[in-house]
Amino acid sequence: MKTRVILVRHGQSTYNLKKLIQGQLDLSVLTDFGIEQAKQVGQTLTGIPFDHIYASPLKRAYKTAETIVEVLRTEIPDTPLPEAIDMIKEIDLPLWEGLSFDQVKAKYPEMHVLWRNDPSNCKMTLEDGTEFYPVRSLYDRATQFWQTTLPKHVGQTLLVVGHSAINRALIATALGRGVAIHEQLGQANCAISVLNFTGELGAGVQVESMNLTTHMGEPLPEMRSRYKGPRMLLVRHGETEWNRQKRFQGQIDIPLNDNGKRQGGQAAEFLKDVTIDAAVSSSLSRPKETAEIILQHHPNVVLETTDGLKEIGHGEWEGLYEHEIESGYPGMLKQWQDTPKTVQMPGAGGENLAQVWERAIAAWNAIVAQYSGTGAPITVLVSAHDAVNKAILCHIVGLGPESFWNFKQGNGAVSVIDYPDGVESRPVLTAANITIHLSGSIFDKTAAGAL
Repeated sequence: MKTRVILVRHGQSTYNLKKLIQGQLDLSVLTDFGIEQAKQVGQTLTGIPFDHIYASPLKRAYKTAETIVEVLRTEIPDTPLPEAIDMIKEIDLPLWEGLSFDQVKAKYPEMHVLWRNDPSNCKMTLEDGTEFYPVRSLYDRATQFWQTTLPKHVGQTLLVVGHSAINRALIATALGRGVAIHEQLGQANCAISVLNFTGELGAGVQVESMNLTTHMGEPLPEMRSRYKGPRMLLVRHGETEWNRQKRFQGQIDIPLNDNGKRQGGQAAEFLKDVTIDAAVSSSLSRPKETAEIILQHHPNVVLETTDGLKEIGHGEWEGLYEHEIESGYPGMLKQWQDTPKTVQMPGAGGENLAQVWERAIAAWNAIVAQYSGTGAPITVLVSAHDAVNKAILCHIVGLGPESFWNFKQGNGAVSVIDYPDGVESRPVLTAANITIHLSGSIFDKTAAGAL
């Protein structure tokens, strides 16, 4: 049974507005704009029957949760009240709280460098001589929250309202990653993320979506002002008839069906007001056509293509339905579903995931390198496929082929990856699998099944 967790960051606070560090200091409250953001989250989540709601007890987060519940109760009156839980308080930064980052940078320069580049070893020495590692402590609490909470809510739907750093830690630990990727996950005020767990922590998780901001009138999360490298918009092609039929496509060149063309148009409308400076597609027709539809609103952009972003070669599976694969290759489909890293696709042209990782990441890095060092950041559209996009997203957060199923990729979905200082810098997964422009729902309702 799937346990679904909807994760929300609190709305804009007074300290956010002043650009002051909050941590566990509980002087900051929601601004009027922050309350409106919370109401928008409530409207977006209206109709979802939550079994339990957890919130940080800090004012800015708990008020966000209360505001969301007020809206939810207009449709489902017995929506539970939020339970305050200390494990999801914001990161504890006792020496920095109440200061601006400029003040921290001036007063604690070495500590600030570690905070940005090596958060695990960012250490604070307190007045009593105690040494404290804020980010390590944060990740311990995030792990403890999952270990404590998931067994109590098997098969249920939870709402969790927290903060920027704790939410990033919750997503990272759910993925089996630690402090190393702390600066590589985006969390905007009142952004929504959806995580699906197959059991307890470590048993399996899927990031259905991450850091959605569309419900607040922001199609994509804002890029941080200090970023100088490219913003990459990773799109999966629209639906094909074989997607709908759950037939394995691989590198057979199946075009978009009418719904896929419609999804391309919806993605085009979604990205219409986003500046796109360059575009690259897999050379297969379905992602190429998707990109061409999007670029109708960006007529000065020339679309490049590359074979490196082609879909995984399924070999003898291509053109088959799942029941035909099970009949012809007994047990192999389950192996693909359970341990995809171990599967070598049979026959001529068949690949394994290690090969997909190697060529897809090489192609991706070449594109990022091509558009790095441009002075001002530019935005690059990249249109590809399910398996290729999953490989790229896993790579961004340091996961390999064994984690292939950790990221969902819907037809027509958009993900956002920022490179703060170009190809040599650690990428930031700013948003993943945005599909709200297709159905109006935070849940991915696109065709599932075969690649």
